[in-house]
Amino acid sequence: MQAKPDLQDALGRQVFCFLTVCNGGKCMKIEKILNNNVVITLDDRQQETVVMGRGIGFKKNIGDRLDESLIEKVFTPNGSAMTERYQALLAEIPLTCITTADKIISLARQRLPGKLHNIVYITLTDHIHFALQRHAQGLDIRNVLLWEIKKLYPAEFAVGLEALALIAQRLNAELPEDEAGFIALHLVNAQLNDEMKNTLHITRVMQEILNIVKYHFRFDYNEDALSYHRFVTHLKFFAQRLLGSNYVDSEDDSLYQLVKAKYRESFACAGKINQHIAANYQHQLTGEEMMFLTIHIERVRSEISGT
Repeated sequence: MQAKPDLQDALGRQVFCFLTVCNGGKCMKIEKILNNNVVITLDDRQQETVVMGRGIGFKKNIGDRLDESLIEKVFTPNGSAMTERYQALLAEIPLTCITTADKIISLARQRLPGKLHNIVYITLTDHIHFALQRHAQGLDIRNVLLWEIKKLYPAEFAVGLEALALIAQRLNAELPEDEAGFIALHLVNAQLNDEMKNTLHITRVMQEILNIVKYHFRFDYNEDALSYHRFVTHLKFFAQRLLGSNYVDSEDDSLYQLVKAKYRESFACAGKINQHIAANYQHQLTGEEMMFLTIHIERVRSEISGT
């Protein structure tokens, strides 16, 4: 099978902003027709703007004015002009796929507390389009991180399940549960404003640390507990800093020594995590990182044990 072009690379890592109005209500002229449903115009600053709507480019010519009644979506790149490669990719995605992805993202913005980076409009639309193509060919991909995604990102996974229902309803395709996991990762990625490969690494690091704590104390997590959710949130940003080589430390050693002395068993568990990180990621945890890990571990441990 021919390799699919990477849409985020094609964008030149540009940031896209979706709008729901037509250039402030002003009438725009067509500069380029990508297909019957997608055309390119110029805004007031002479920047290229993508305008979408069913039949908006049908039987139109360069220089024609747009029929505003057909406009469903308008967006412009905040940066350099769009590449020919990007325009070719956009032209191949059906309008129904684009509008379905838009509804999924609107749902995610309502459900999730974190702010979504606007690049998700592009990356998620592209993913759904490719997933539909694979599904039609019987080439659904197994999500090897599905269990971790369910545990670590329950809110995003719930949106992913709702997304599958929307896709089934609007695009007539019953995608597997694995795709709910992939959609969840795109939403996590958009909240972290990071590359997908880093989001996958972050998820693995989080699960590794959770397993170390679980087997050190020989307990099962109460996944409904506030302490667990705080711990998972801490691990998410800890792993992001780790993989980005952005470390935190403080010159004040007194609080570190106090935590070390007061929570000896949780500190010992944090020490095991430090050994794992050093062996696998070539980083020794700073005193501040050890301290905060210890505090979060102690909260989880004490809530489960009742002490």
